[in-house]
Amino acid sequence: MNIFRKKSVEQTLAETEESGHSLKRDLTWWDLAIMGVAVAVGAGIFSIGAQAAAFHAGPAVTISFLIAGIVCGAAVMCYAEFASMIPVAGSAYTFTYTTVGEVVAWIIGWDLILEMLMAGSVVSKYWGVYLNDFFRLVGWNINTTIAVGSFHIDFAPLVIVAFFTALLVFGTKIGARVDGALTILKIAIVLFVVVVGFFYVKADNFTPFIPPSEPAATDGTSGMSAAMNQPLWQWVTGMTPTIYGVTGILSGAALVFFAFLGFDVVATTSEEAINPRRNVPLGIGVGMGMIIVLYTLVAIVTTGMVSYRDLARQDSPSLATAFEMVGANWAAKIISFGIVIGLATVVMVLLLGVTRVVFAMSRDGLLPRVMSRTGSKGTPVGLQIGVGVVMGLVAACSDVDVLADMVNIGTLSAFTLVAISVPIMRRKRPDLKRTFKMPGNPWVPILIAAANLWLMVNLSVLTWIRFVIWLIVGFVIYFGYGYRHARLGTGELASAVTKRSEPDETSNGGVTGSELAQAGE
Repeated sequence: MNIFRKKSVEQTLAETEESGHSLKRDLTWWDLAIMGVAVAVGAGIFSIGAQAAAFHAGPAVTISFLIAGIVCGAAVMCYAEFASMIPVAGSAYTFTYTTVGEVVAWIIGWDLILEMLMAGSVVSKYWGVYLNDFFRLVGWNINTTIAVGSFHIDFAPLVIVAFFTALLVFGTKIGARVDGALTILKIAIVLFVVVVGFFYVKADNFTPFIPPSEPAATDGTSGMSAAMNQPLWQWVTGMTPTIYGVTGILSGAALVFFAFLGFDVVATTSEEAINPRRNVPLGIGVGMGMIIVLYTLVAIVTTGMVSYRDLARQDSPSLATAFEMVGANWAAKIISFGIVIGLATVVMVLLLGVTRVVFAMSRDGLLPRVMSRTGSKGTPVGLQIGVGVVMGLVAACSDVDVLADMVNIGTLSAFTLVAISVPIMRRKRPDLKRTFKMPGNPWVPILIAAANLWLMVNLSVLTWIRFVIWLIVGFVIYFGYGYRHARLGTGELASAVTKRSEPDETSNGGVTGSELAQAGE
């Protein structure tokens, strides 16, 4: 049993021209940049910085954001190199399939499904919560939740998921345009709130900038909850759970890493980008820069308006909380509206991302092939609708909690393997055309992988337990179905390469027949 079998780049590219299983290229670099900002700048920008400041790092949360941003930005460059070589749907899943092997690619794909499906469900659920909150603030007596006995169904998540599912069915470009317009609006709201917030900033609130370390409070009557929620490395070393100090900055960085997950969703759309070898790296880089600036500004304003100690006394600290504490209650309405707009755009990008990962795995035969069939609009209609139904029902009918840590660990594991894959691919296939190269190979990619691993061990013990359970379920599916049906193992991909006709500049992002000849095994 060869579970580490690898696809060649030629086999990967050949799949993109398979009739009935190919996607339409119509996204520009600006579409991709806005898509990254759309998924990363949601409700989290108004809350995640405040929570990290209150319970982890204090005013030094700005350092947490910079650490997470630098690690994520460096990983961006690894993604960009692969996207410039292999402009195919699936992101980290596709990249690792060509370098590390099938079983690792399966793990990454399985992690990405967890990350995007659960994040999409949680975000659409909270879109309904904040929509109702906005209705309350403006004085409208509207409630989207209906009680059936003791069971509660919120129809708001179904509405927002159905809306964006319909847009994506009719074409990725249409969805991207609507998403882009909403994203521009929410960026304007964020910048307005930040500018107003600076008038309430007091220098005293930044002191001490790095609060001294102190023991973390236990939850409940036993220390079990505290043990399960402390960083993994603290639990392994037997260290007493603490907050603030240097360890608080690092655990804060692991938490706020959730803010930067957008660009890996963008990488899943490589197969739908015009001239992906140029536009994917450019779109990812521009989007990442915008995200880092926006989150850092909000963190500075939040911790400058009120003391982190006061924020820690609140049940759910946020930027709106800070405005209320300084008497600017009017800002709550604007922030609430910004959150509703922000979450809507996140839902669309996550719907797109999880569908493209499942699409890539299905096209390879690791999941049923029928899931990757595309329609006349060049989109996987059946799969898109199916994902929308699952995401909407989970959000509408479940008491979902904020699974930010689960999203983080799935993303970080993908980042780690993509970074490791860069030097592997440089050694294996130095002949492949790369319009963008990760500098400092091999040491910089190795350092990036180590940094991602360090952020992973700063996630909680409970997160790791859930992650292991998810992986076990994934292995059962892989060995029970995926391995036996993989097209790489059945020989179908090898025959696909021989039948592959020479593409033009638009069919595969500028991958010409002569380049494929030069890239032969």
